[in-house]
Amino acid sequence: MPPKLRGCTEAVFQSLLGVSRVEQGYVAAADDEAWFSEGVIVHFDAERLPLPVLLEVHLRTHKSTSAHSFRDRYRSAIYTFSAIQKTKAQGILEALQQHFEEPLVTRVLDFSAFKASRESLHNYYQSDPDKPFCVNCITPKLKVLLQEFSNFFDRSYIR
Repeated sequence: MPPKLRGCTEAVFQSLLGVSRVEQGYVAAADDEAWFSEGVIVHFDAERLPLPVLLEVHLRTHKSTSAHSFRDRYRSAIYTFSAIQKTKAQGILEALQQHFEEPLVTRVLDFSAFKASRESLHNYYQSDPDKPFCVNCITPKLKVLLQEFSNFFDRSYIR
C-alpha cells in the first residue's frame, strides 16, 4: 500500500460488511501502556467478517511496519478484552507477518479505557466526503479496500 494512505480509521472499518458500529476516540491499554492513543472500537459480526480479515484490513490501512515519531498519538495496536482474544490476535498477527516485507510494529494490548472523541469528528467521511482530507486520505484507502477486500467491502459506502 502506498505510504500516503493515512488517517481516518473510522471510515475504513465502517465500510466493511459485518461491522455494526465503530466508536471513535482514544484508547488506553493496561499496565505500562496506560496512556491514551487515538483509536476505535469495532463492533462486528465474526460470521460475516472473520477476525483475520478484520486484522489484515487494520494492518494494511495504516503504517503497521513503521515505528514513526507519532507513535505516542497513533499507536499501532489491537486491543483485546480477554486472554482468549489476546492469544487469538497474536496468532493471527504472526500468520499475517509473512505478507509484509518489514516487521510489524503492531502490538496486542489489554484494553483498559476508552474516551470518545468530540461529536464533530464522528462519521467524518460520511458527513462530507468532498472535504480535502477525505478526498486525499480516506477515499484512496477505501479504493484499496474495494480492490483487495471486495468480498467484505460495502460498495455503497464509497462516493
